[in-house]
Amino acid sequence: MSYCLGIDIGSAYSKGVLMDDRELRASYYCLSGGDFRLTADKIKKELLSQADITSKDISRTVATGYGSKMVAFADKEITDISCHSKAISTLFPSVKTIVDFGDLYSKVFLIDGKGNLLNFLLSGKCAGGSARVLKVMAKVLQVNIENLGDLSFKAKKDIEFNTGCAVFAESEVISRVAEGFAKEDLLAAIHKALSAQCYSLAERLGIERDFALTGGGARNKGLIKAMGDLAGMDVHVPDAPHMTAALGAAILADEALKRLEVRGQNFFVDK
Repeated sequence: MSYCLGIDIGSAYSKGVLMDDRELRASYYCLSGGDFRLTADKIKKELLSQADITSKDISRTVATGYGSKMVAFADKEITDISCHSKAISTLFPSVKTIVDFGDLYSKVFLIDGKGNLLNFLLSGKCAGGSARVLKVMAKVLQVNIENLGDLSFKAKKDIEFNTGCAVFAESEVISRVAEGFAKEDLLAAIHKALSAQCYSLAERLGIERDFALTGGGARNKGLIKAMGDLAGMDVHVPDAPHMTAALGAAILADEALKRLEVRGQNFFVDK
């Protein structure tokens, strides 16, 4: 068996995926915390335990994400955009446009039919253009973040909202609550505003079908619906969109391992 490990050390959450010949053997995610090196070791230990193997059984490890340089046991570091691209291309071969709702940034990128990155754009530095604004809103409205999407479906009024800055968005929500606006209406407005920001990035790149969402924000049903409405098409979303970078890293590790095996075989071929 040739186990390959993909590990994504994000600014808020870190994830790991363990594969054997493209078969998923274990997965795990946790808060990144303040020590990325310790978090990487924790994820590896948990994956080894789930698969009932030892470190010696792992043939190759690829690290990605905000803290990838802190993964001491990685064989290679690859950008999270490339890892997302590889995972989405594997799961949804028809997809050409991807929106990643991350905690620090939102990203939009175009890929070809093989998962190769063609072009990309990032949201601004402010958290208002990322999934973090949803955490801010959940805290202000005293709603469990897991319930934001479902609650937004109950909206009855269409409200204009601006998430250009997380701080101003927070102030605006507080003001709207004081004015008597319902939480459901505010949440629907927030989803629309965040989707509009990311969709405008996609338009700048030039949207190509099909369309997919990744990242922690893509676990939010309200955000998925808002983006689909804007795009005017169904959007593809993995079952675990927050894990796609780790999955892509594991797939890329597997591909690199197979290339190395082929080179090794060729080395011993008589010429």
